[in-house]
Amino acid sequence: MKHTIHILTVSILSLLFLLSSCSDSWLQTAPTDSTDTSDMFASVENAKQALNGICKLMSRQHARYGQGFNGEGTIMMMYGEYMGRDFQFPEFAPGWAPIINGLYTQRSDTQYDDYPWYYYYMIIGNANTYLENIDNAAGDEQVRLFLKAEALTFRAYAYLMLVQFYADSWADSNNGAADGVVLRLNSSMDGEKISSLSACYERIYKDLDDAIELYKKADLKRSDVFDSSAACFPDIYVAYAVYARAALTKEDYQTALEKARLAEEGSSLMSVADYRAGFVAPSSEWIWGSYNDPTEQLYYWSWQVTMAYNGYYADAEGGTVASRELIDAVPATDIRKGLFVYKETFCDNGDVNDLILTTGYGNFSNTDAGKAAQKKANAYAQSVCAYKPATVIYPYTNLKFACTALPGVGCVPFIRTSEMLLIEAEALCRLNNDSEAQKVLLALNRDSGRDAAYACTKTGADLLEEVKFYRRLELWGEGRSWFDQKRWGGTFRRNGFDEGGNFHASITGTFGDVNTFWKWAIPKRESDYNDQMK
Repeated sequence: MKHTIHILTVSILSLLFLLSSCSDSWLQTAPTDSTDTSDMFASVENAKQALNGICKLMSRQHARYGQGFNGEGTIMMMYGEYMGRDFQFPEFAPGWAPIINGLYTQRSDTQYDDYPWYYYYMIIGNANTYLENIDNAAGDEQVRLFLKAEALTFRAYAYLMLVQFYADSWADSNNGAADGVVLRLNSSMDGEKISSLSACYERIYKDLDDAIELYKKADLKRSDVFDSSAACFPDIYVAYAVYARAALTKEDYQTALEKARLAEEGSSLMSVADYRAGFVAPSSEWIWGSYNDPTEQLYYWSWQVTMAYNGYYADAEGGTVASRELIDAVPATDIRKGLFVYKETFCDNGDVNDLILTTGYGNFSNTDAGKAAQKKANAYAQSVCAYKPATVIYPYTNLKFACTALPGVGCVPFIRTSEMLLIEAEALCRLNNDSEAQKVLLALNRDSGRDAAYACTKTGADLLEEVKFYRRLELWGEGRSWFDQKRWGGTFRRNGFDEGGNFHASITGTFGDVNTFWKWAIPKRESDYNDQMK
């Protein structure tokens, strides 16, 4: 039985690439309904609408998986942060502990294991169909080249995410000889053998090289091609940024350095005022992100419903919380510390544990001192938040992310310029260029105004740890924690209250000491239908 990714089109005026939710399909891709493939690609104007459909795959509800599976937002939070070292949603911790503690990575018959596979191959399948047909689109040649480059960028990004989920880290791969994922490069999406990890990176690099060449030939900006919400569409700087991520993950540090610097050319670090504005709309440093407004929101399935300090869950059950040990280690002069309810905002002196329920969820105790601390924390949140925060405030609550309207309306940052600077700094450390790495950290932390008192004189291993620390802080909540820890290797701890931390007891302990924590199993639904996997 043949399976392909399903492209469902609604009308010629609202072309979207969507995946069928029929239960009898796994990777299904035949064009159906009112508009066939020839109509989609009859003109570059139609093809622009189809490209918009791929963008929407990254920020729409995928109903076959139930509530909360919303593309990139789900990947960032459920996989990138839940299983990382610095993030928790205390009220959710007991119920989600098996996921957070990595107990589902080898359960190949669960939706949690196969969702990333399904989602990223959905993007790949649509990109493949796009690449097979876009050359036939009539219209402006420069726009057609730009659109083709975008499809290649999408495919490269999807394959990079897949190998981060389902393959060994590069360090554990025998220089790429280990299994990667299935490389599907045409719209049939037929069964294929798993390619080596090295071959997967070769394809990612080639797609990005080809995309960059096409972007240069097109000589257009994404705002020249699309009228609105340009940040959600790939461009040459997105391609460079994805390239930098891929090279860093592959431990190709010279390439990572070069591509990160190129990615930075299209944007600039945001101002302090923008940094405090809630990360809810594209700023000067959003290289790539989603688009969302009240007319296109996901309601109770959106990323901000959980992540925003004024989102639905924050107001109903308390919001997302950072690691106490991370935030306590941030200098008081750093504005990023102020985007969390840190110790000094609710505790004048003494032990934090005296004020909070250390045996429960980390909320303030029902004592006079606890009530006073809660009041002080609420006042602090009110003073720094751009939007009215929730009334339920926990110690170390996130005040970084907001929503513009309930239950969770807002855009989501996928890649920012700050990450590119951190890639630069890490690559320079790995290349033993400490002095240049120090300069990059100064640019990110001191010169940006995020910490005017920041200084850096560390070298060697200490400097690399400094880079890792600021990566954890700068990208907190943006879906990089588990992926970063995987490529760094080793173990990490989540400490409970009795150990000086603030994690719920159900998710405390040492993690990463077994390789299964770092690699998800190939989904059973793939091996069931793909004869080449037998």
